[in-house]
Amino acid sequence: MPRLDPEEVRLDTIRPKPGSRTNRKRVGRGEGDGHGKTSGRGHGGAGSRAGSKRKAGYEGGQTPIHMRMRKLRGPHRKMSMPFERFRTHTEPVNIGDLPDRFEDGATVDRAGLVRAGLAHGKHPIKVLAKGELDKKLNVSADKFSAAAVAAIEAAGGSVTYVGADVDENGAQDG
Repeated sequence: MPRLDPEEVRLDTIRPKPGSRTNRKRVGRGEGDGHGKTSGRGHGGAGSRAGSKRKAGYEGGQTPIHMRMRKLRGPHRKMSMPFERFRTHTEPVNIGDLPDRFEDGATVDRAGLVRAGLAHGKHPIKVLAKGELDKKLNVSADKFSAAAVAAIEAAGGSVTYVGADVDENGAQDG
């Protein structure tokens, strides 16, 4: 069907998009329509009977995924539940990437890391100690490794925990 010009569009000329409206499949109405006799259910078996349902998670006799996976326990280990929605996510930022992108004495926060392309800002940010840091930086992030805190403070910078519970000893929950 050709498209209508905008001036031809009226209540009596509008129509659904081609292919968006189809007639329902009427089964068991004779061999001619291709859905006769067994009505697309195959020959016999439990699946051809009325009221038949597949078990949830059934994979046709193949061992289901929840039985194929290893059975390590614990919510915070990547190995224990290898399904994405059960993972605890953090975005890693290495201190070796900071000197190239920030000036000496600068404040490094979430917005600055996103602008510098070091983080997406979607998950909590964890600063790790990989690389060398020779500039004095004031870094604020959700989490830090102990070695990263030591390296930042050794370079004359400071560390600020954002969005995490930290006790009086500087230890972090979670």
